Amino acid sequence: MDDSALTPPTVPLGRPVRRRLGRRLFGVVALGLVVLGVVMHKSITQYKVTSGSMEPTLQIGERVATEASRSPQVGDIVVFHPPAGARASNPLCGSPVQGDGSSQPCDAPLPQESTRVFVKRVVAGPGDLISIVDGHAVRNGVRERDPYVEPCGADAACSFPATVRVPPGEYYMLGDNRGASDDSRFWGPVPAAWIIGTVVQCSLLDTVCHPVR
Repeated sequence: MDDSALTPPTVPLGRPVRRRLGRRLFGVVALGLVVLGVVMHKSITQYKVTSGSMEPTLQIGERVATEASRSPQVGDIVVFHPPAGARASNPLCGSPVQGDGSSQPCDAPLPQESTRVFVKRVVAGPGDLISIVDGHAVRNGVRERDPYVEPCGADAACSFPATVRVPPGEYYMLGDNRGASDDSRFWGPVPAAWIIGTVVQCSLLDTVCHPVR
């Protein structure tokens, strides 16, 4: 019998060993990304857009991801519960001399939180001065840079030139489709506690997210 037939095969050294280590390292990294994705996914919630108030940025039927852990910034799109005065018809401001039919946008929301869920853009934050001219938000005397805004037209609801101040801890919300949006102009700013999350775009198993602007 040929003794060489019983000799165990020699394990090659060098590149094959590095290849096996590389596979293990890749597996560990991939597992880590999956775990991180699962953890991050817990703070991501999906919503379906049901109105045209955010056109052309968000379309009816589009699904958006929101991240609850982000603090809203001016320019962010957020999902939130509006004040109870945010009604489909005859929106109600907490002040009878502001909002619909007035030259002042509403800065006094009703204290009750609605169960409805809205999606709008933050145009002013706590302490900011805000007015609306021809559908454009003027914050602290400076008109927003708003290439995303749909022209508002000559409707009376497009202009609230008298300035109001956003109360502490509250945010002013406008839809990008200013001529067809039920927003803070009519029922006031939104307390931070009523904001559900910021609309984000995510990639890499939801581990990398950034606000939609």
